[in-house]
Amino acid sequence: MLPGTGATLAVLAAAVDARTAVEVGTGTGVASLYLLRGMPEAGVLTTIDPEVEHQRAAKDAFAEAGVRATRTRAISGRALDVLPRLTDAAYDLVLLGRPALEGSHADAVAHVEQAVRLLRTGGVLAVDHALWHDRVSDPARRDEATTTVREIGRLVRDDERLLPALLPVGDGLLVAVRR
Repeated sequence: MLPGTGATLAVLAAAVDARTAVEVGTGTGVASLYLLRGMPEAGVLTTIDPEVEHQRAAKDAFAEAGVRATRTRAISGRALDVLPRLTDAAYDLVLLGRPALEGSHADAVAHVEQAVRLLRTGGVLAVDHALWHDRVSDPARRDEATTTVREIGRLVRDDERLLPALLPVGDGLLVAVRR
């Protein structure tokens, strides 16, 4: 994650006073640390990743950064298996990272639907890599990943429950507030 994207996520988390957040795609915990930086001390981040090694690396990063273990809930598994078990309208912020975009088109759409379901009114959806290496704006690009990211943008734009904006930070950050 690029520093500008991370700083934006921290500001968004602080702006909505995110006490509960969900992240799809833990990776090594970089985005998690930015989110935690913006969340209040009592805030809890639920982070989901199918790779146990990613979870382990992230936990090491959290410990090195001095993050209390009670501030994170790391869940190993496929996001589409985990997200339906989380409580409706109980989260202040949901971040869909790269893994949410790299699966099939149907999976990406399902990630967005689950994310919106989880958000409380006034909560923020953030989709990282929304410009997909500057390919999204090029109509000649028709590979599956690019068309999937375009469709996510359309879904968020056309969803009357959301007020969206595409921020030109990093590889693009699509954000939307749940109405």
